Amino acid sequence: MPDLTPEQRAREQIDAQLVASGWIVQDYKQFNPGAGRGIALREAPLKSGTCDYLLLVDRKAVGVAEAKKQGTRLSGVAEQSGHYAANLPDFIQPIAPGSLPFLYESTGVETYFRDERDPEPRSRRVFSFHRPETLAGYVSEPETLRARLTAMPGAHPLPAPPTHGHLLRPGRKGERSVLRPQARAAKRASASGRSPTKSWRSATR
Repeated sequence: MPDLTPEQRAREQIDAQLVASGWIVQDYKQFNPGAGRGIALREAPLKSGTCDYLLLVDRKAVGVAEAKKQGTRLSGVAEQSGHYAANLPDFIQPIAPGSLPFLYESTGVETYFRDERDPEPRSRRVFSFHRPETLAGYVSEPETLRARLTAMPGAHPLPAPPTHGHLLRPGRKGERSVLRPQARAAKRASASGRSPTKSWRSATR
């Protein structure tokens, strides 16, 4: 048996990871869309070129996975996403108009994932491929997690806590302001280790 090339070795490892994540890996010539919910179609022919793995969930294209030999810098798949979506074969429909949302690059040793729907999409290292039902859940959400985090207000909407000024009783002219009875009780309780609530109640009886 001939030795595997680095590219072939990477594909073997990627196949195994996809299967472990719940995908059914099929060759294009043996494509069976009814085999399962998530199908990773190898060497899928596009109207222009091919892609290493075309990821289908519920018979619709949701993303691609590019196989690279170990040691390759994983960075170039994002620029190709629009190309993939625009050149899908006629019998496969994208999950939504525009670029395919989910993009992977993998050497079989490390894998990078990118969600094109994020406000500022960028590739991030992931442990392995997402499961088909996970990607289906992502697609059903109107906004990505990072989009929701970006939309959060910068300041907390609740009002600021009150200051301790309400515990002071204004003094007469020429006198310093003094603590109200409940403040004095709380101060004594803090020093003695007693409950501030009990001390305040006894001070106000």
